Amino acid sequence: MEKPNALPGITNSIVKTQRLEQNVYFSGDENGTPVVFLHGNFSAALYWEETMLSLPGGFRGIAPDLRGYGWTEDKIADATRGMRDWSEDIAALLDVLKIDKAHFVGWSMGAGIIYRLIIDYAPCVLSATMVCPVSPYGFGGSKGEDGQACYDDFAGSGGGVVNQDFVRLIKAGDRGTDDPNSPRNVINSFYYKQPFKAAREEDFLTASLAEKIGDDRYPGDFVPSPNWPNVAPGKFGPVNSWSPKYLGGDAAELVVTDHKPPILWVRGDADLIVSDNSMFDLGTLGSMGYVPGWPGMDVYPPQPMVAQTRAVFQAYANQGGSYSEHIVSDAAHSVFIEKPGEFNALFHEFIIDHQ
Repeated sequence: MEKPNALPGITNSIVKTQRLEQNVYFSGDENGTPVVFLHGNFSAALYWEETMLSLPGGFRGIAPDLRGYGWTEDKIADATRGMRDWSEDIAALLDVLKIDKAHFVGWSMGAGIIYRLIIDYAPCVLSATMVCPVSPYGFGGSKGEDGQACYDDFAGSGGGVVNQDFVRLIKAGDRGTDDPNSPRNVINSFYYKQPFKAAREEDFLTASLAEKIGDDRYPGDFVPSPNWPNVAPGKFGPVNSWSPKYLGGDAAELVVTDHKPPILWVRGDADLIVSDNSMFDLGTLGSMGYVPGWPGMDVYPPQPMVAQTRAVFQAYANQGGSYSEHIVSDAAHSVFIEKPGEFNALFHEFIIDHQ
């Protein structure tokens, strides 16, 4: 798939590390304070270009396509390691670029990588900006603010719960609007609060469609389960990586890590992807009657993703860290694209204050 041209002011190159060859976008003065942008699922680094160009003077933007996404070398993500394949990829990239410390910005899944960076590479993290972050307990399969597993095998999370029509259409490179599960419709319906559409809709779609598809890529494999909805996480691919089976332990480690960089948490008030009633969570869909056999609120309620994140961040603050939460009105899952002025005002003040 042909890569869209970078915007004026953005440079793009392949950077070879000890782990893989990464497609990376750069902005700003090479000697400026580094700001590393980590994209979410079904997206790519290209989504960050406008945000990178808006950085204040004295900062250098760096946005890699993550393993399995965009135009980075195609390598498998071992889901049993949680987010470590990605965090170690980023650490290897920083090593090649000779960067000791950086601000980090993570969107959705990308924020999950920052949790791991704080745990394993804390001294290199000047600050952490979380945009609509995945819960520190993972996505799906847990309940309560403490992230209790709904089932011992974490059924209802992982690669087996992804809409297969959506996967099929990604693999086919579909750019249409006829099917409600088409990649374009999913982006426009859930990344943004309608009727918003991104000016770079075509480039964003192209970048998203570059995601690698397969049982050991996106969405990943799965195993049968005796528990509702009869599938549990496998061992490969991104959706398994952020299952609570493999990611959930990061919450406790994050709270007790010695070095605690400040956290800025920004989310949209209309987010339907990461919310306490996510339209991508089996607990929510079951409670609405969309998935048959739902075992009820006591067993499998909607995952309180926002409440879980707030509880972990508060525990982080109680143990010597700090965080601030900001809710942006009339925005969904892509606050930095939908409301760039409001997002940048918060974000720029934050990174300037924590140089």
